[in-house]
Amino acid sequence: MRDMRYADALHAALLDEMRRDDSVVVFGEDVGVYGGVFKVTRGLQAEFGDSRVRDTPIAEQAIAGMAIGAAMVGLKPVAEIMYVDFLPLTLDQLINQASIMHYVWAGQVTLPFVLRTQGGAGTGGGAQHSKSLEAIVAHVPGLKVVMPATPADAKGLLTAAIRDPNPVIFIEHKALYNTRGPVPDGEHVVPIGPAAIARPGTDATIVANSRMVLESLEAAGELAAEGISAEVIDARTPRPLDTATILASVQKTNRAVVVNEGWRTGGLGAEISALIAEEAFDFLDAPVARLGGLDRPIPYSEPLEAEVLPDAARIAAAVRKLL
Repeated sequence: MRDMRYADALHAALLDEMRRDDSVVVFGEDVGVYGGVFKVTRGLQAEFGDSRVRDTPIAEQAIAGMAIGAAMVGLKPVAEIMYVDFLPLTLDQLINQASIMHYVWAGQVTLPFVLRTQGGAGTGGGAQHSKSLEAIVAHVPGLKVVMPATPADAKGLLTAAIRDPNPVIFIEHKALYNTRGPVPDGEHVVPIGPAAIARPGTDATIVANSRMVLESLEAAGELAAEGISAEVIDARTPRPLDTATILASVQKTNRAVVVNEGWRTGGLGAEISALIAEEAFDFLDAPVARLGGLDRPIPYSEPLEAEVLPDAARIAAAVRKLL
């Protein structure tokens, strides 16, 4: 195990997979000469050349289309669009092509590509560079959606995504790039699908993903000092969602708080809350609590930005209310 930054763990996964498999190629906005706006792809072009690491114009729909075409002819593209805010520009390619290609071609075509992007707020990026749009792509059958919260999962899940025969939307959180944690040396693969129990508990379940896992763990630590035992579930792959782990936890604790950074209306929190209400209603001792971003643009001002996002204090307060 090595102590690594989240960004460095992603870089390690890309480097290892490109060395292991010549069919892995990287392209996107500023991934080559500049090494990525968050330096995740630094040094890759120097080692593998511009035939395998290529800068593209700022043209998100074209990048997604290139990834689909390259995957169809046997490559394993890892394409990057710089911010999830511009994911809507790729949706025709992702929804009308990538998600259905295997189905409409009766299994004759597979699309092993990864679309990396950066989402989330907390860095003062303003309304055009701070959104959480994972619910849009998680809605679409045929796409997988991955959102790692820890450096170890960043490495392991990206490795799994590159090796997966399906399209994977891999959403990294900008505010996590400099967080640190233990990461296994060498090959490390985390299967896409299973959630992680980030902290065991008995009194309430907190379901979160991405940066909200860290906020939930902070809330659980605060609650533990008050004698309240909160279990934190890291739903690290919104699609496929590990319903079994979530429901088993709620059946044990009898209370649930669902936390997502994205807007509360129509978000992943609504889907998970509905799942719990439908499948674990008889086990609930209180209504499911749902926390999400307020329904408004993300402010540029950092104090105002903090006001529209869930945080550890709000999560802890929601658990106390359930109890």
